[in-house]
Amino acid sequence: MYLNCHTYYSLRFGTFSELDLLRLAQENGIGSFVLTDINNTSACLNFVRKAPGFGVRPLLGIDFRNGAEQQYVGIARNNQGYKNLNDLLSEHLHHKRNFQERAPQLPDACFVYPFEKVLLLGLKDLQEHEYIGISIADLRRLPFSGYLKYRDKLVVMQPVTFRDKRDFNAHRLLRAIDNNTLLSKLSPEEVASEQEKMFPLNELCAAFRDFDFIVENTRQLLDGCDIHFDFAPNAESQNQQTYLGNRDDDYKKIRELCLANLSYRYPGDSSLALERMEKELGLIRQMNFISYFLINWDIVTYARSRGYFHVGRGSGANSIVAYLLGITDVDPLELDLYFERFLNLFRSSPPDFDIDFSWRDREDMTRYIFERFPHVALMGTYVTFNYKGVVRELGKVFGLPKEDIDRLSEGGFNIEELDKPSQLVLRYGSLIDGFPNYVSVHASGIVIAERPLQHFSATFLPPKGFPTVQFDMHIAEDVGLYKFDILAQRGLAKIRETLDIIRYNQPEKELWDIHDIPRLKRDKKINALLRTAACMGCFYIESPAMRMLMKKLEVDNYLGLVAASSVIRPGVAQSGMMREYILRHRDPSRIKQAHPVLLEIMPDTYGVMVYQEDVIKVAHHFAGLSLAEADVLRRGMSGKFRSRAEFQAVEEKFIANCQKKGYEDKVTLEVWKQIESFAGYAFAKGHSASYAVESYQSLYLKTYFPLEYMVAVLNNGGGFYGPEIYLHETRMLGANIHLPCANRSRMDNVIYGKDLYLGLGYLKDLEDRAGERILREREIGGVFASLDDFMDRVAISIEQLSILIRIGAFRFTGVDKYELLWKAHFTLGHLQRLEAQQRLFAGHKSSYTIPTLRTTALEAAFDQIELLGFCLCPPFLLLLNPVENSRVARDFSSRLHRYVDIYGYLVTVKRSRTVKGDQMFFATFLDQEGEVFDAVLFPQVAQKYAFRGKGVYRIYAKVVEEFGYLSLEALKIRKEAYIQDPRFAE
Repeated sequence: MYLNCHTYYSLRFGTFSELDLLRLAQENGIGSFVLTDINNTSACLNFVRKAPGFGVRPLLGIDFRNGAEQQYVGIARNNQGYKNLNDLLSEHLHHKRNFQERAPQLPDACFVYPFEKVLLLGLKDLQEHEYIGISIADLRRLPFSGYLKYRDKLVVMQPVTFRDKRDFNAHRLLRAIDNNTLLSKLSPEEVASEQEKMFPLNELCAAFRDFDFIVENTRQLLDGCDIHFDFAPNAESQNQQTYLGNRDDDYKKIRELCLANLSYRYPGDSSLALERMEKELGLIRQMNFISYFLINWDIVTYARSRGYFHVGRGSGANSIVAYLLGITDVDPLELDLYFERFLNLFRSSPPDFDIDFSWRDREDMTRYIFERFPHVALMGTYVTFNYKGVVRELGKVFGLPKEDIDRLSEGGFNIEELDKPSQLVLRYGSLIDGFPNYVSVHASGIVIAERPLQHFSATFLPPKGFPTVQFDMHIAEDVGLYKFDILAQRGLAKIRETLDIIRYNQPEKELWDIHDIPRLKRDKKINALLRTAACMGCFYIESPAMRMLMKKLEVDNYLGLVAASSVIRPGVAQSGMMREYILRHRDPSRIKQAHPVLLEIMPDTYGVMVYQEDVIKVAHHFAGLSLAEADVLRRGMSGKFRSRAEFQAVEEKFIANCQKKGYEDKVTLEVWKQIESFAGYAFAKGHSASYAVESYQSLYLKTYFPLEYMVAVLNNGGGFYGPEIYLHETRMLGANIHLPCANRSRMDNVIYGKDLYLGLGYLKDLEDRAGERILREREIGGVFASLDDFMDRVAISIEQLSILIRIGAFRFTGVDKYELLWKAHFTLGHLQRLEAQQRLFAGHKSSYTIPTLRTTALEAAFDQIELLGFCLCPPFLLLLNPVENSRVARDFSSRLHRYVDIYGYLVTVKRSRTVKGDQMFFATFLDQEGEVFDAVLFPQVAQKYAFRGKGVYRIYAKVVEEFGYLSLEALKIRKEAYIQDPRFAE
């Protein structure tokens, strides 16, 4: 009986979820109703999926509105009608057009006008697909309206938006947030009627007892509608079914491609590879995943044709077919990658392929995919209200002062001391917390479907300019739509740019094939760099934690790096197995402590679960679960399962099976604890191996072309550290670092031999267009001879020119920058900004005498800090009180278990918490020689001493060692004061 029901996906309007709506219908004895969210279809698929469990026959529609003004409600008679309604909404969302006052005639769909709209428009000529909706509140006016004569067109339209008074209050607050207004100033037209509730079926029928034909019309309308989606686990995929239009042709194509690349990937004996290939192809064909592989092959083939670098990872990296197709560079035979993690008959979804491209190339890759395949959309995701955000929004709605809002959002209050408005903010904030705020774009997911995406959802057009569905990846998988992950990262851009820089900076040098991974793995110099963990700037292995782990594991080869890439993940660390893995790695006798079955399953990792597939192996071989049940664990680990009950059932069977096998309860529970800790954090081995491949490519470039590589790191946004630290590393590797120069710099950093010139883009306040004018003029007219020459040729304001002078961009003139500033002000200072920018011809220059001026090194350093954010001189020279000792990191080995007093320039701080919730710090510093060292502040010390931003700290600490790695346990820290800025000294 209900044709107009809303959930909270009627964004900033509705007040409960689709599941709450179904519960409400169940409580009120409603057997069928229509979900019609406002200009949104996000809830539709999950609503249909869950409805049978509540005894509800689900129907779908859309509440079409211009702003808050309801135009009409569209109802789908079947799936084609739903698609047609989605097309209509998509057009509106793509082009930002208002809906027309009269509904269009769409096949397999009908439209219901609210009674108020009918009266306003004076509708008379109703078409077959048009109806008039009558709510309970409308019944008083209906007899006097003249519309009773349209007996066949009248239907019940009692909107459902609230359950109770609290929902209505939350709705008003949401509307105020949406309109960015005080609650007291919220327009009544923006708010729904408080009567938009669901009444029990008998009460609704009783309200219409004098108009029973309206109830009958409504029943007939509902009975004539039917929506169906197949959510069965074995349902056919909704992704594009074939690549060439025929499954047999697809199979021939994929087999030909694999055979063609077999000798390239396996130049020696390829019999084992051929056997594995045939096994995989048979299963891929049986599960109808061939098109999925070929589409991924098509994507990376286009990338190669454009010279784009890519990394294929995810569980698909366990596949030899993916290796032969060039989707990944990971050899599954070399690494003994577990086939069943990649694919098994009980896995309903295709394997995961996360394909990384350079951040500079991904947009073109996305464009190609949309142009290459017929039915494509980006995956949606939901941005929800979080506690802090909703408290701030509600604080503004209630008109609270900013300081009160800050206090509430940060939690610094005693609830008993709060006034009533503040208490209301917290009360309704907890209710709205978690509501969807708006639909956004998934970070990487693209859907390539067999038919138009509007069969499942309307699409919207975000700023990226590509159609995006209104549901997320979980909903997509439920209906059989599996995303293709096309990601962007900076590591690949660093590799590609390094090669370009080498070609101009050292054209005589031989470059290896960057894709010849076996050669990189064998190289002694690369492995030596890995062994010393001198990996700053290298993909995935540069962080302090990774550097520390690699030293503890004595990593000096590819397989060791693959393990380290996964051991570092939180799941392994939090379960305590990281430490156990290190102990067994360093002390082989300890391996005997492993359970014999676990050691047999995972000999390479000493019986310790490190990779996602280890969990599948343990579940299958240790606990005797079926591969289907093990796959439930796999989905649980990756965060993709949506049924906690399903996971709970597998846990119970795991424990029961272990008891039957006679394992001690202590062993069983310990193994299960490790499995649980992996949730959402463990890597597949192939995924770790893919990361390790890119790490080796980075290591090769840093080993043989360190300066060029570090310039590329800087030009692509760095990584774990800031530009200052990468510049320091580049200097330590032998580069001469130069400040931006008007004659030699570009917008990015550039290197000539060993001379690295900082880019003009580093100047925080220099406008991009000013930098571009300089480069353009320099390209046309050559280098600048003097400041006068520069001012004659480049249209620039005195403010922008002053920045260049102060940083030393005209030092090639040999004139002190103070004198240059005087000259610039004499020449341009009288001009307005616009005049200076538009000046085309040299003006008359007055003669003047400037006194001799000299810039000191300290003044230059503080100019650099202001304009760049850092200075190029050692920061220890800027201290108010000069350093009192020369202690450095290389002294630690001789001071083991003793106390040291050392100065360090702060590189990075990681805040962490103990299992008890106490705060502690892990910090990384540079010593006076420029070497890196680490320190930990345990909770008792962390309570007393805090880090106060970047700068030099004096640290009193104990030198400690763990697994051969030397670091400090700090007892005291103190930030050292810098000297007063001499530019402003009296």
